[in-house]
Amino acid sequence: MLAGLLFAIHDADDQPDRLAATLPFGGLTLIEYQARLLIAAGAAQIILIVARATPELLGAISRIGRRGVAVDAVRSAAEAAEKIHPLARVLMIADGLVTTEGIVAGLAQEGGDALLVVPETDAPTGFERVGGQMAWAGVARLEPGRIAEVARLPRDYDVQSTLIRVAAQARAAHVELPVTALRDGHGIEHHAGSLDRRSRTVLAASVAGRRGWFDRYVLAPVARWTLPLLVYRKVPGEGVAAAGAILGGLGLFGIASGFAATGLIAVLLATMTLALGATLGDLRDQPRLVLAERIAAVAMPLIAILLFGWAVRAATEDGAPLASAITLAVLAGLGERAIPSATRRSWWGSPSAHLVVVTVSAMLGVPMLGLAVASIYAAVTLADAIEKLRQQP
Repeated sequence: MLAGLLFAIHDADDQPDRLAATLPFGGLTLIEYQARLLIAAGAAQIILIVARATPELLGAISRIGRRGVAVDAVRSAAEAAEKIHPLARVLMIADGLVTTEGIVAGLAQEGGDALLVVPETDAPTGFERVGGQMAWAGVARLEPGRIAEVARLPRDYDVQSTLIRVAAQARAAHVELPVTALRDGHGIEHHAGSLDRRSRTVLAASVAGRRGWFDRYVLAPVARWTLPLLVYRKVPGEGVAAAGAILGGLGLFGIASGFAATGLIAVLLATMTLALGATLGDLRDQPRLVLAERIAAVAMPLIAILLFGWAVRAATEDGAPLASAITLAVLAGLGERAIPSATRRSWWGSPSAHLVVVTVSAMLGVPMLGLAVASIYAAVTLADAIEKLRQQP
């Protein structure tokens, strides 16, 4: 069992009457974002050590609870020790830490005490020294006994700092922060203005960090510019989903009406819009909308490919394009079903990636070549995914 440990202790530097953990972040609060990272890593319980109960914090706790995890707010290490299961692994995130899902997931694996660290020479403000010329980078995996040790100390000790020192004295393993993480916004922030700038970087990096070349090299550059605007202008998730659906519908109509290249481009843009909408909905706790957008982002490219094959068959009076399109859709659909996102290799295909291949071939006037190449690509992806599944214990 994995339990998350969060803190809402420090006041914001520029808003002394507000906890830094409740500052706005990506359309929610920072502590809600941290809780989302823990839940994505597998946490079934979240403990919040708080300094005081503010209206913003109470609202955040209520919204975290809606994600289906047990949430307990406590004021001391002793109370936290009582709430955490003795056999749980504790994943702790620093008060005010901004990071990405991949960083947190890396510390969520089985094992003993471990500290995420960075060389002192590279450590930004707020990172605590842990010895060995290293500084704590804000994430730690702890045994429950560490919290019990701190609970036996005087109450005026800083719980977060003391836990790190106790773990360091117990020779916790050091896991070095990836060199790109600081560039992607990883850091501790207690200032509202700086947090706003950092959150924009992290939101874009969260898309760029996904596996798969389409997400990383096509979707991520678009997300870097558009996602922060959608968040901070409070564009409703339903509006993004509607825009994607309308654009996709127009694209499919265009393919069926003989404007194949234009229609395929429109469907590709619609798929990207739906993917961005799913990220936005995930931040805003809209699980049904997220599920619908993710399904549409997979189904729409496959439908477009089938329509394209049908359109080419009608134009050439040759059944090969439609047969190739059907084969491609089946292979791509099976591959998407068989590949867990966490184990996806960067070169593997996806419905969106196959749609890019078909769209480029349509623009170049060689539709059959594009369908054939994409079908082979889908077959190789599926075959490699099956072999990887067979190698798992």
